[in-house]
Amino acid sequence: MKTIGLVGGTGWVSTLDYYRYFNELVYKNTNGSSTAEVIINSVNYPAIARLTAAGKWQDIAQIITKAAVTLENAGAGCILLGANTMHNIAPVVQQAIKIPFIHIATETGKEILKKGLKKVALLGTKYTMQMDFFKDKLSDQQIETIVPDEEEIIIVNDIIYKELALGIITEASKNTYLQIMKKLKEKGAEGIILGCTEIPLLIKQTDFNLPLFDTTFIHANAAVEFSLR
Repeated sequence: MKTIGLVGGTGWVSTLDYYRYFNELVYKNTNGSSTAEVIINSVNYPAIARLTAAGKWQDIAQIITKAAVTLENAGAGCILLGANTMHNIAPVVQQAIKIPFIHIATETGKEILKKGLKKVALLGTKYTMQMDFFKDKLSDQQIETIVPDEEEIIIVNDIIYKELALGIITEASKNTYLQIMKKLKEKGAEGIILGCTEIPLLIKQTDFNLPLFDTTFIHANAAVEFSLR
């Protein structure tokens, strides 16, 4: 079994889910004979959040790259960044390490294609929805991506940073997300990407009648598949 290296802490709530998924999936795939071998390097989330808001991506890249290299030196066999937004600096991290980097958007695209879908909606932080780093990985797989309108982008983003990243889950925010998702369905979305690792804390497949793509689970599952090869 290869050791999974996770850059976590962005935020810590979703890092817990990654760790749980790693172990549940390894246990399931080995018929209960093993649990996951994982190394987690957890960064200081408030510092990352401040740099993100300031657009200081080079400074973020330095922090995340240092964490990834530390994981590699500690014996990790692959690297994951436990946040969709941080994949904006993924190319820098990939260049800094010699072990495989498992990209959350690439793996999500594979799962979308398995469902036979060609047009999906993307929810996430405003950076994930407005920038191209996630959408480009889907476009490479001939998948069209749509996002909410500008006002709704701010609403989705604020709920992530002011509530979900802090472990705050409310019925009001859930209903707000579902209303936005309904509009995206009306615009032709065949599925919805839960493109922030905290969104699955709020929205479950049973809440909506289109396929939902939980990027946290998809990412963790891809790491486990790699680990067990």
